[in-house]
Amino acid sequence: MRDGTKPVRVGVRLDGRAPRRWHLRLLEALAALPGVDLFVARSPGPGGLPANAALLFAVEARLRRLPGDGPSAPVPLAALAAYPDFGPVDLGQPGLVLDLCGDVAPAPGLRVWRLTFDGTCGEAGLLASLLAGRTPVAALVEGERVVAAGRLGTESLTVMRAAFEDGLVRTVDLIRSALVGEGIGEGAGACGWPVCADAPPPISLSRATIGLRAVTILARTVAARLHRLGYRTPHWRVGWRHLAGPDLIDLRRLPDHGWHDLPDDGLRFYADPFPIVHGGRTILFVEEYPHATGRGVISAVAFGPDGPEGVPVPVLEEPHHLSYPFVFERDGAHWMIPESGAAGTVDLYRATAFPGGWVKQATLVSGVTASDATLLEHGGRWWLFATVREQGLGQPERAARGAYSDALHLWSAPDFRGPWTPHPRNPVLIDFAAARPAGRIVARDGALIRPVQDCRRGYGAALALARIDRLDEGGYAQTVETTLRAGPGFPGNRLHTLNRTDAFEFIDGSGSSPRYWRRRAYS
Repeated sequence: MRDGTKPVRVGVRLDGRAPRRWHLRLLEALAALPGVDLFVARSPGPGGLPANAALLFAVEARLRRLPGDGPSAPVPLAALAAYPDFGPVDLGQPGLVLDLCGDVAPAPGLRVWRLTFDGTCGEAGLLASLLAGRTPVAALVEGERVVAAGRLGTESLTVMRAAFEDGLVRTVDLIRSALVGEGIGEGAGACGWPVCADAPPPISLSRATIGLRAVTILARTVAARLHRLGYRTPHWRVGWRHLAGPDLIDLRRLPDHGWHDLPDDGLRFYADPFPIVHGGRTILFVEEYPHATGRGVISAVAFGPDGPEGVPVPVLEEPHHLSYPFVFERDGAHWMIPESGAAGTVDLYRATAFPGGWVKQATLVSGVTASDATLLEHGGRWWLFATVREQGLGQPERAARGAYSDALHLWSAPDFRGPWTPHPRNPVLIDFAAARPAGRIVARDGALIRPVQDCRRGYGAALALARIDRLDEGGYAQTVETTLRAGPGFPGNRLHTLNRTDAFEFIDGSGSSPRYWRRRAYS
């Protein structure tokens, strides 16, 4: 609420026969918005999951040992008692209704935002999209207008309950961000939402379907375990090439020749290449991931005219996993923001003996599971980009849930050392195809181009180039212009980082490494 206006009356229409934990999380998020009077319409309604969905989820929980307190877990209707009833008589009063069922008709003075998944109302639409192998698009629709939309992500592509719950978590974020964008709560402004998809065909969860799903889950689980016995996977590798002409951003394609591997011994992989020029030479920082420890460290190797001079050497280690070494030079010093999501922080380091001697200078953001933090100086301020998992709405006893790669958050500061202020519309973008950073943001032909990860076919499956159309305290918008995938010159099934200096360009990709055969090091 702004300018001393009256509180906004917001009603949430949900199916009172099947309240779930995600409904509580939604209500908590909305109740925390200033200037909102929150009500709940809780009579039985359409759009709920078919009865056999519970059987499917139970089978998956047994086979995958999933916890029983996730966002899809049922809660008693009494759990909603703290919220006044927004009953049929009240629906004609001025206000806004978030229609989660699809049965609220507009009335004089009443705005209705209908929640759909790929054009279908209710939770059944979300599950239908996942079972069809799609990346669901959640949308809030008011009449013919799409108020907000987002491509929902998951790292659990074969476990429907986990994928379903990831989608529910991000739907809460979408609704909150949309309300803030409409001036309900603090702040307002436009964000760039992806276009809605067509509705998938309806599904019927018969017992035969449940049985087939259970057999499929079991078969994939066994196959994955057998594969891990023989191979270390994923096994990322860094590719580099001499840069004597246009780069990938100018070409808008992956060159099919000129790439070289950064050698590894098969017992570790290198990923997330970030180069920087020092003393006229390129110094490349990478994530080094020894398969034996399962914990990433930051390593560095110098490049001469002919390529790497030796092998990467560790320069920064912590008790937690480190990756994505965003390194930059400023104020006569070298700085780094490595990914440290496992610690729940975004931390700034300074080099005391470059390329080593890294010491922690400050924690820029805390209490977040943030991925691939990327800095940009723009419009007289510093901006920090990262994708963030859901954090339990301020309740630390709840484990973080949701996908790692579909919700872009922004922070801004007068200086890269802080203090950092979160954007009021966080997450400013929900898009599994274009939210997660994939390298430095670069200026090209008067535009800012942001490399992003397209994770619709799996984590880091493709790399896209997004033009930033708006970046300010009121909102964020971008347009994806090109999507790049691994090709003949750099084979593999994934591509997820892009960086360069004047002399070299770097990417990375993924494959597998045999457990019992040592890879021959490249000369």
